[in-house]
Amino acid sequence: MPKFRQIFLLKCLCLLLCMAGCSPPEDPIKCASKNTNCTITNSYGAFPDRSRCRASAVAYPTTEEELISVVAKAAMDRTKMKAVTRFSHSIPKLVCTDGEDGLLISTKYLNRTLNIDPSAMTISIESGATLRQVIDEAAKAGLALPYAPYWWGLTIGGLLSSGAHGSSLWSKGSSVHEYVEQLRIITPAGRENGYVQVRTLDTSHEDLNAAKVSIGVLGVISQATLRLQPLFKRSIDYTTKNDSDLADQAATFGSRHEFADITWYPSQGKAVYRIDDRVPSNTSGNGLNDFTGFRSTSSLALALLRTTEENQELKGNADGKCTAAKLTTLALSRAAYGLTNNGIIFTGYPVIGYHNRLQASGTCLDSIEDARITACPWDPRVKGQFFHQTTFSIALSRVRSFIRDVQKLLEIEPKAMCGLELYNGILMRYVKASTAYLGKQEDALDFDITHYRSKDPMTPRLYEDILEEVEQMGLFKYGGLPHWAKNRNLAFDGAIKKYKNAWKFLKVKERYDPLGLFSSEWTDQVLGLKKGVTIFKKGCALEGLCICSEDSHCAPEKGYFCRPGKVYKDARVCTLSRDETYH
Repeated sequence: MPKFRQIFLLKCLCLLLCMAGCSPPEDPIKCASKNTNCTITNSYGAFPDRSRCRASAVAYPTTEEELISVVAKAAMDRTKMKAVTRFSHSIPKLVCTDGEDGLLISTKYLNRTLNIDPSAMTISIESGATLRQVIDEAAKAGLALPYAPYWWGLTIGGLLSSGAHGSSLWSKGSSVHEYVEQLRIITPAGRENGYVQVRTLDTSHEDLNAAKVSIGVLGVISQATLRLQPLFKRSIDYTTKNDSDLADQAATFGSRHEFADITWYPSQGKAVYRIDDRVPSNTSGNGLNDFTGFRSTSSLALALLRTTEENQELKGNADGKCTAAKLTTLALSRAAYGLTNNGIIFTGYPVIGYHNRLQASGTCLDSIEDARITACPWDPRVKGQFFHQTTFSIALSRVRSFIRDVQKLLEIEPKAMCGLELYNGILMRYVKASTAYLGKQEDALDFDITHYRSKDPMTPRLYEDILEEVEQMGLFKYGGLPHWAKNRNLAFDGAIKKYKNAWKFLKVKERYDPLGLFSSEWTDQVLGLKKGVTIFKKGCALEGLCICSEDSHCAPEKGYFCRPGKVYKDARVCTLSRDETYH
């Protein structure tokens, strides 16, 4: 085996084998003195525009009564506010107040399970409770949250506000907010109401359709009650196929299996189909999902992988990325993506086990060890993954054409998406039409694309133009809806017009927070109340702050010029053209 391949295989094995306990992520809020003069970022260490948001203070209420008091005092003082979650996993600036005088309200200690009602099959929790906590507490009562995101380090308030979901077209679909029975939300009020109002919304209140996906602009969710189901077992099998018929399969696969998803490795011409369904509870098996990408990883291995990828980007080494991608996906496949048949070893498919042991994972949150030894792969305290995520949902009726267009791009540049495969390819999850005003408008397939991000915002990525074209194609040619908690700025440009009930949401917003104390300039831009969600400046297209309209928005001094797309001609992308001269 050539030395080059040996090195990469060693690094892939490091990701799989050098895993132990990990230092939990830091609090995303840092203050110069006790709870004052604070800054906040996300769990990745950077927002899309690389700003670090400031606030004058942070409050850590431990009860709903304390939360009410905090909101009332801020409303009386007309102070801008934002709710902040324990881990702050949203990529865009949903948690930023305007200027430096705002107040951050952390739900870190609002994390109790309030009640589990086995007869009604409901669980009531405070908004800072994590998905993991809900799954575990429900299972103790013989119950299950039927659908959920795959990462359990999300809080209930955060995942509801951003419309987070798993993958299913069955029942009410995979969005957690579709299983909300009741929400309590604390909103500002006028002097006559003591500057605060506690609103209890259940399925009989139309306003619930606004509050359950609110991007945090209505108030602070204090409690939620979710509808559960009896605990059940699932059977999971992964099947890898050639992607020649992926366009046809993707449109229908979700209707055939309850928890179906697809992972696409476009440069390798492969798709991995997740065949995942309920089975009778007496079926033998005690499987466990401990997804490899969510385990704590050797910080040394992370640094080696990041350094290698940076060198490949610097040298334009597409062949190196493609080789590394094949080795990485092979290693993941042979490790069954972290599945085991009994919680210890993988002996073969199908993996059968209880739903609570299979639906989500995230063990890199668990330990108290030093982050310099092991960490979550994206922990900004170590040299590890640093990426952008482009995530949009395309209506099932348009999925065939979108996938075929992406494949046409690959025919032109076959190596262009090897970089995505280093981050386990394109994850495709099924999402059902939602009753939420800012939820999915029709049954759709969600495309989750994770890709390399340079530490230097003025440095283009390898195959910059292809990735930009896929992004613009999905969002604009095929009308994709952006995931509220992911994406670069350009994804939100004009997005609010795609929601037929956006006007109803804005009416509720006006009633709940007429002074806009929970709004910011950025959320006003996203909601179409102000212009400017895209930022035009030198190099802005490289970070997705804009779509290029002139060469300076790219990196002409490095040979990247603003040009039309190769398949989607209306796209404007930063294309490497060494033959052109920049003046």
